[in-house]
Amino acid sequence: MLLPGSVTDKFQGTFPQLLAAVSGTLSCISDGMQYGWTAPAIPKLLSKDSPVVVTEHQAEWLETILMLGACCGLPLTMFLVDKIGRKGSLIGSSSTTLVAWIIIALAPSVEYIYVARFFAGVAGDTAFVAAPMYIAEMADQKIRGFLSSIIYLMMLIGVLLVYCVTPFVPLWVPCVIGICFNAMTLASFPFMPDSPYYLLYKDKPEEAKRSLKRLRPGGNPDIEIKEIAAAIERQKSEKGRPQDLILVKSNRKALLIMVWLNGSQHMSSISVMLMNLHSILEEAGAVYIASSTAAIIFSAIMFCAAMSASLAIDNFGRRVLLVTSGIFAGLSLGVIALYFTLKNLEYDVMYISWVVPLSVMAYAAAFKFGIGLVPIVLTAELFPAKMKAIGMTISDACYVGFSVISLQIYHKLKNSLGLHVPFYIFACWCFCTVIFTLLFIPETKGKTLEEIQFILKGNETKGDDARPNIEVEAYKNEAFVS
Repeated sequence: MLLPGSVTDKFQGTFPQLLAAVSGTLSCISDGMQYGWTAPAIPKLLSKDSPVVVTEHQAEWLETILMLGACCGLPLTMFLVDKIGRKGSLIGSSSTTLVAWIIIALAPSVEYIYVARFFAGVAGDTAFVAAPMYIAEMADQKIRGFLSSIIYLMMLIGVLLVYCVTPFVPLWVPCVIGICFNAMTLASFPFMPDSPYYLLYKDKPEEAKRSLKRLRPGGNPDIEIKEIAAAIERQKSEKGRPQDLILVKSNRKALLIMVWLNGSQHMSSISVMLMNLHSILEEAGAVYIASSTAAIIFSAIMFCAAMSASLAIDNFGRRVLLVTSGIFAGLSLGVIALYFTLKNLEYDVMYISWVVPLSVMAYAAAFKFGIGLVPIVLTAELFPAKMKAIGMTISDACYVGFSVISLQIYHKLKNSLGLHVPFYIFACWCFCTVIFTLLFIPETKGKTLEEIQFILKGNETKGDDARPNIEVEAYKNEAFVS
């Protein structure tokens, strides 16, 4: 058990890093609100007293257009995070989303909302690539996992907030709330230090040293700046072409891990659950809880589970959380699949219909405890500096792509074979993720970004044993930062 004193020790001297991480990800609450906005907003838009005339066909596009924006934003994201930096990309993303909310609040027709949602998708994609990069590059390794998970916590707050507020207020109110969160980011984040890794990568050693002094007020920036400089010099000597993601063994392994984990997030049914929770409960005949109430409870449980995981990830490691999450999420989905199998065989299952909402809530907790949280942490840890932008962008593309695939699998198999079949597939994917984790994913807890690269390259020197080698090479490169 983690004692309170050890928690205090872990966070001692890290307040500037925590402040920078929170300031840079506040706008992700707004992104979460955009992601969940259609579920409570579409019924209001289709009502007779809607401020904007919207047909059912147009309403379907309101959800899709956000994901299209995310897809189209991938090349731009890859360019921006290296051209203007992680910090600049986050500021640009927040500014874009703020404008999107203003357009939605004042939209005279649905076409305006389409445009706003499209650019909100572009901005959200940029934020979910730039924020993990920024945090991983500026955070101390002892709290890097916790800080990297903040982006998901912020997103879940946004989803929960929009579920709780939108059904009960005019449609312009959630827009104002989203504007406020973006405004808070724009008012605070420009004054935060930039990523030391990025500054050194751009040959700005003095700015990088000042950044480290602000982020680690009690540390020794001279030693750490030499470590980072040595790592970047080595990584700069490596090729940075797109094909090197496949040709270089360590990059290939990182890409394989991230494609699988990003696929697992959706192939374990999270998009299906979020977008079809009401119909799944109605199909089960669950009359114990209203669907709107179930959606709020579902998102609240996910937030609590994600918060617990974010506090545990730097103590128990990434692999433990992934394995635990995969097992319990798979079991929860298996129970749902079994229930619908029995119902499809015309057994009388109404007296046990309560197992479906119970399993759905158990799934929410299990999913966000690992599969729904760890990938965002690992994404920013596994790719080297020269391949980070393209690697994380491709990972994000897989995240969006598997979302579409999982929804297509669900709808097509549900209509042709029955609701139980897609849930069996989703449950099996969770258990496959457990096996994949045990066989292929290295533990990155407590490792520097450079040590992680050595592990991916197959170097058996890990942990503290690797650090002296890094420091020796750092001193050899002292001229780089002089």
